[in-house]
Amino acid sequence: MQKIKLFTLTKEHKGTSDFCCANQSVTMTESACCTSSVKENPQWVTGTIATSVDTIMKISTDLTRCDYWGMIKSRVSGFRMHYTVPPGLYAVGEPKKDSDIFVTANYKISFDVLRRELKDLNAWILVLDTKGINVWCAAGKGTFGTDELVNRITKTKLVTFVNHRRIILPQLAAVGVSAGEVKKKTSFLVYFGPVRAADIFDYICAGYKKTREMSTIRFSMFDRLVLTPMEINPIMKRFPWFAVAILIIFGLQPAGILFKQAWSGGLPFLLFGLVSIIAGALLTPVLLPIVPFRSFAVKGWIVGILSLIAVMPFLGVSLKNSILLLAAVWLFFPALSSYIALQFTGSSTFTGMSGVKKELKIGMPIYIGTAGLSLILLILFKVKEWGGI
Repeated sequence: MQKIKLFTLTKEHKGTSDFCCANQSVTMTESACCTSSVKENPQWVTGTIATSVDTIMKISTDLTRCDYWGMIKSRVSGFRMHYTVPPGLYAVGEPKKDSDIFVTANYKISFDVLRRELKDLNAWILVLDTKGINVWCAAGKGTFGTDELVNRITKTKLVTFVNHRRIILPQLAAVGVSAGEVKKKTSFLVYFGPVRAADIFDYICAGYKKTREMSTIRFSMFDRLVLTPMEINPIMKRFPWFAVAILIIFGLQPAGILFKQAWSGGLPFLLFGLVSIIAGALLTPVLLPIVPFRSFAVKGWIVGILSLIAVMPFLGVSLKNSILLLAAVWLFFPALSSYIALQFTGSSTFTGMSGVKKELKIGMPIYIGTAGLSLILLILFKVKEWGGI
């Protein structure tokens, strides 16, 4: 059994937020199982608050090793798509009628980051159904949007829990929410809070006013680096199909498919493929502000070219006798790196939805054309190898 102590804050503040927490202990039973479903075994629940409207779950602001392990798993695997909390209303501390309401996504990392920063506060958390997508991406996709916010305010009967009409959203949700529509339909006034949950305390103390620092979106090298596993993982799941196709092409002989030819001819292409994945999914995001041009596709292509130049002396020895293979390599793999880098636009604050659509509209025909031309070059190589030309 673990005891969580709530303390009375002494920091001076402005506004009507309920900062005075009761000096009471809440008992939480923590399960040792870190692999159980969040929905089946919410270890972050410390108790409940019974109201005339509904029973509200009280949640802990202390993250456990299971929470941190879940963060790691969600970064490196498909577990992310199932790492959610049920949408609805939750209580932090002992919220009252004048306590603040904070809104977040039902992606558990977003939920965890917010509840951690509300430690020692009394507040409500309204979780929207964003289909397991974080705030930034959900706002762009529309799942963290006006309709869902209005629906959740109505469904939870939020108006009965507070005597004010102030609801605080992350600044990164602004692209998906119309404050005017929300006020018109629910009477709640939307406040777009700071970019980082870590600034919430200072934001409230300042009378719900943001400094320039609180409004500045940072996207540091570390921020970009922690996102790269989710870029690498999907493409690596498809790599075996690419490997099989390459081995078949190079192993195909008039007498059948020969393993020796498949391996000796296909291995450099497989290694070039891995280099392109690293260039597009890892190096391009890490070096994003350094690589010239605004376009992610162009950035990825540049990094792909430079990566090929770096490894060609080691991997390109067997290709020097074939202009057709060299041409296929220089056409296909920088384009592959470019395509992979373009996928990172969904995780970046460097571009908007219109920019993504524009790049896709221009890039997709080029990618398809490049892949087709590279395939033709490989076919010509095989025909020449068999003595056809």
